[in-house]
Amino acid sequence: MSTKNNFYKLSGKIQHYQWGGYNYIPSLLSVANEKQQPFAEYWLGAHVNAPAQLEGAQPSKLNEYIAANTSALGEKVYNDFKALPYLLKILDVKDMLSIQVHPTKQAAVEEFAKENAKGVALNASNRNYKDDNHKPELMAALSEFYLLHGFKTPELIRKTLSSVPELSFLLPFFEGENYAKLYEEVMQMDQQKVNEHLQPLIDRIVPQYRNNELQKDNPDFWAARAALTFNEGSNIDRGIFSVYLLNLVHIRPGGAIFQDAGILHAYLEGQNVEIMANSDNVLRGGLTPKHIDVPELMKHVAFKEVVPNVISGSATGTKEKVFVSPAPDFQLSTVSLEKNEEFSLHATSTEIVLLLSGSAEISNDEKKVILKKGEAFVTFAGATITIKALENTEIYRAFVPAV
Repeated sequence: MSTKNNFYKLSGKIQHYQWGGYNYIPSLLSVANEKQQPFAEYWLGAHVNAPAQLEGAQPSKLNEYIAANTSALGEKVYNDFKALPYLLKILDVKDMLSIQVHPTKQAAVEEFAKENAKGVALNASNRNYKDDNHKPELMAALSEFYLLHGFKTPELIRKTLSSVPELSFLLPFFEGENYAKLYEEVMQMDQQKVNEHLQPLIDRIVPQYRNNELQKDNPDFWAARAALTFNEGSNIDRGIFSVYLLNLVHIRPGGAIFQDAGILHAYLEGQNVEIMANSDNVLRGGLTPKHIDVPELMKHVAFKEVVPNVISGSATGTKEKVFVSPAPDFQLSTVSLEKNEEFSLHATSTEIVLLLSGSAEISNDEKKVILKKGEAFVTFAGATITIKALENTEIYRAFVPAV
């Protein structure tokens, strides 16, 4: 069956992780949240654990449709990846996410095979590797967004440890700018010592947090929130150390940031569009009730300084802005259309388009479909699709870089 010039309405899968908000994604998708569940992520992709559904196509699951119609990917993408190489998501971060890192492609292949050989079930709570893929990712902010991203520069590390009296004991571990030694100390420290070192800090900053005396550009704000969210009984979450060692980044709507393998990060608050390699591999080191495996995390951390690079998007000469990243697996762009404006899309691989706001007529030579806010469609290599805005409309487009 030829996929040329085909397109289908696409419905994604909601993930009800405990850190999600209650209103943003239900409002975007125009669905009720009668049970008051957290709506954390909305997945639009072909990951085997939560594939999107095509309306009016057989097979209806996107991963199965592509497997049955490999020409949908285009020859080069099929040869390079054999499947859809990216996953598009909407995130609503109400509570802080875990301190985490993602493996390289080679490490993911090796470690996934090891866990399989040990007989660890794919859905086991203590499973580290859900697939054999790397997970570089790019996020574009839809609101004021805060995250931790990579180790601070040596100068900032020393300034932080010197200015926070409860953390000054760590300065000797950073002699010679030894990131590995510093991070190993806090991540492998006995829990009793974690408590002894962090309790005075918590006692100082939590009252300030409760009295609204801390600003969000201050690590104390997030450390206090983490303590109130994640501490279990008398045990203090060691992830709080990372709040001070990593860059605290504030991204405004329209800004984006890329996170490669090995870069420690944690989302703190806000909504975003996220695109990543088609993987669910996450190694966690704190600030989460999910499975934590510190030794495994440490194997994959890039122990180096990171200067955050907030991307604003590159104009293409049309209504489109592209968030350029080094990942070969994906590209993300945004298109803003005023009422009655048109955008012509020429797909070189499988592309997913989501309407973040407004409504539009999607058409080719054979059919027309009206989509509204929160709805999406998928099209395939060789297709030419016209998007006509019926009101002011913003769309996000996921595709594979020029092939």
